[in-house]
Amino acid sequence: MTNDYRSRIVTPDQALAVVRSGGRVYIHNGCAEPVELVRALTRRGPELHDVEVLHMATFGEADYTLPEYEGHFRHNALFISSNTRKAVQEGRADYTPIFLSEIEGLFSSGALPVDVCLLQCTPPDNYGYMSLGPSIDVTHAVAQCAKHVIVEINDQMPRTLGESFLHVSRVDAFIETSHPLAAYPSHPVSEVHRAIARHVAPLIPDGATIQTGIGGIPEAVLGLLHDHKDLGIHSEMVPDSVIELIERGVINGERKTLHPNKVIAGFALGTKRLFDFMNNNPVFEFHRTAYANDPFVIAQNDRMVALNSAIEVDLTGQVCADSLGQTLYSGIGGQVDFLRGAARSKGGLPIITLPSTAKDGAVSRIVPRLKPGAGVVTSRGDVHYVITEHGVAYLHGKNIRQRAEALIQVADPQFRGQLEEFAREARLLGTTPVPA
Repeated sequence: MTNDYRSRIVTPDQALAVVRSGGRVYIHNGCAEPVELVRALTRRGPELHDVEVLHMATFGEADYTLPEYEGHFRHNALFISSNTRKAVQEGRADYTPIFLSEIEGLFSSGALPVDVCLLQCTPPDNYGYMSLGPSIDVTHAVAQCAKHVIVEINDQMPRTLGESFLHVSRVDAFIETSHPLAAYPSHPVSEVHRAIARHVAPLIPDGATIQTGIGGIPEAVLGLLHDHKDLGIHSEMVPDSVIELIERGVINGERKTLHPNKVIAGFALGTKRLFDFMNNNPVFEFHRTAYANDPFVIAQNDRMVALNSAIEVDLTGQVCADSLGQTLYSGIGGQVDFLRGAARSKGGLPIITLPSTAKDGAVSRIVPRLKPGAGVVTSRGDVHYVITEHGVAYLHGKNIRQRAEALIQVADPQFRGQLEEFAREARLLGTTPVPA
């Protein structure tokens, strides 16, 4: 069986001949993007029409979104990444807002049938199984229900463990490559990020299970946890910065109440250092995001700490995290999944973090009202903690007046007067001035 797959090895252009006009093509997400197959798909563009290209964020090439391919390809983003954002914002691509935990159901239910699935995998083992590497997410489900599956075998792909394997018998065609994976480097950590982290880290108890996120703030928080004990990870994704904490024994999962001693994730976003560390490493157990992001599963982790970010938060606690006003920017992702899971966890901490200002301090991110057209990713009823560099606002169970007072206190001082004035005119506050 393991040798049988070799009879299906073809060139990239031969493999992509199966794509037809009007069809739907799915591309493996994140750092697992099959770059050579994507290039071959793009080369077919001039002879194709109305092909929908579907995926979450990818970090390789996305030339199919360029203006010259309009009418040939149309991207549908389940999460908007930097390589497709311009096309979405210019109306040449679409965005589907959906909780990450529910994306898999679109495919398994037949709501989004996939004609061609493009994957990147490890070479098959002696039993014919290939690993999907750093990106299990919803890809495993797509591979099981797509009409045609094409795999780019890359001998530099890390072999990850868990729900990460696909058998060669499910695949219609293979190509063979050898190249580094698309990397997602760590974000720079600013002094503002460190200030926010100094408010977050003391809230995290020993024995906590943490959802790690993307960006400078999660990086800064993880950097302050070296003196913590027996931490665990249950997350939609893991970054490079977990490596040092695992090597130090800080992250060991000893006190996890679900999957003890394992780092649970749906995908990894990082660099070669992380990919090498994950390769055949039994501490990592990758799962489909329908499982890893299920709030009911997340809640089974006692002391679950969900760390998520926001673009802006209004004075009632509504969180915009996927758009700049009506301009689409990213996606819903797993924010609501993990906030709701942590809220139902014994001793859980659902946390929203954000710098208090944007544009070098010119704009407050604690706002009177969300910008017109802004998407409410997280409702005011789901928000517990909002943390900026100026402190911690705890909103759960608080009335609108109390929420406004707490959020004004964590806004940048230069904007607090304006926020209080608006809150009084809008009858969000009483007549007593907010303490300075």
